[in-house]
Amino acid sequence: MSSDAINIDPHLLDGCDQWAANGYPVFLGSELTQPDRADARFHVLPVPNESTVSYGGGTAAGPQAILAASWQLETWDGQSDPASLGIYTHAPVGAGQQGAALMTAVAEATGEIVNAGQIPVILGGEHSITAGVIDGLSRSDSAPFGVVQIDAHADLREAYEGNRYSHASVMRRIVEQQIPLMQLGVRALCQEEVRARAEFGVHYHDAHELVPAGISQIELPPDFPEHVYLTIDVDGLDPAVMPATGTPVPGGLGWYQTLGLVESISKQRRIIGFDVMEFAPIAGFHAYSFTAALLAYKVMGFLQRAEGKTSAITSA
Repeated sequence: MSSDAINIDPHLLDGCDQWAANGYPVFLGSELTQPDRADARFHVLPVPNESTVSYGGGTAAGPQAILAASWQLETWDGQSDPASLGIYTHAPVGAGQQGAALMTAVAEATGEIVNAGQIPVILGGEHSITAGVIDGLSRSDSAPFGVVQIDAHADLREAYEGNRYSHASVMRRIVEQQIPLMQLGVRALCQEEVRARAEFGVHYHDAHELVPAGISQIELPPDFPEHVYLTIDVDGLDPAVMPATGTPVPGGLGWYQTLGLVESISKQRRIIGFDVMEFAPIAGFHAYSFTAALLAYKVMGFLQRAEGKTSAITSA
């Protein structure tokens, strides 16, 4: 397979001999054989799209770089073995598409995964993709759900640069459907978005509250839905941890703080799917690709443990 269509370091694919399609390695293929679709709890869906990026580019290369870096992961995440539940990697969707066509493609792929009783793990690509994921969940057999967003930006604009499907408008498209939203780590928003928070009843714990105090656990409101979709824009993390993104903002969440927040959500509600968005690999700095891959795998671990599908290991 070739990585010619995607601008990532070719050496990141060295040794990858299991492929989903089009030069996309299967997640953790160094340790796992691609299972039958029906046998996998987690379904990884790469969406290499960057049709509305407004500052730095490169998010189209994100999914492939994350998948290649996942070959360096350990299956034991420190507490359990999420891979034991099965991880199936789909062929990429949405490449070269935008607007309604992109949303439809992502929604259909997501809906198929959820209706099969499995957990979608979406790898972006730009954050606009999440609107398609939510459409897919809304049309599926899923119960009513809320969204928890980790992000540097509120993404609540009605439109950005005239585009209602912009990455800066993705959460507006979601709250317009009366889907409850909790935002974590936001530190860049405009007055329009402040008004939108009030209009749509958005819950939030912004970075200025979380970061200086080192808060790594939050309580969801009592009336927040039992089912939750988690969307992680990697710029929610501080650029000292994750600079490989098109719109970095200083003052973000730390690594263990991010994991703690996600774990606290997983202990309160059932996470029915999640994404890792806006990752833009930097040539020669594969540590950040590994960080994004590990983040995705860590979230799988939280979901596995929340469902009680683990085998205990006791040290001597």
